[in-house]
Amino acid sequence: MSVPYVTLIRPMAARLAAEHRIPGGAAAEAMLIAIGLQESRFRHRDQVVPGKKPGELGPATGFWQFERGGGVRGVMQHPASRGPAKLLTLEAGLPWEAEAIWRSFAGAEGDELACAFARLLLFTDPAPLPKPDAGQEEAAWACYLRNWRPGKPHRKSWGPFWAEALGLVLG
Repeated sequence: MSVPYVTLIRPMAARLAAEHRIPGGAAAEAMLIAIGLQESRFRHRDQVVPGKKPGELGPATGFWQFERGGGVRGVMQHPASRGPAKLLTLEAGLPWEAEAIWRSFAGAEGDELACAFARLLLFTDPAPLPKPDAGQEEAAWACYLRNWRPGKPHRKSWGPFWAEALGLVLG
């Protein structure tokens, strides 16, 4: 799958900005693209884990690879993200519970909510988003590490993904 920038990321960032005053634009969009590429390459909505049983989900789901008790719960509980997250979850027809939200991210029907949760997680960070600029690659990497806290970070792939994100948002 290619990066769903025009069909998912840009519209969701714009919607969060318009309806919930969560800043959108190129900085937010670049981070969402780079993190999605880093986490799933926009190919896997369910974490690829050797030895996982057929039909078993997780431990992370969605293009941004959220864990139930990590990113999902964090967005649900943080004062800056809880309100918009709850409204969007209920609007999606889901109960306000981490399990249901996490499971929804594993299917295409959960892509919008997963994108919203990814943007909301970034919004909970007190540090400003890195500017969408090649010179901000290290700042973007630090932002990703701070917010996603990956178990096995792969720094080598980040630079090309950041460059791809910039190419999409800056056109």
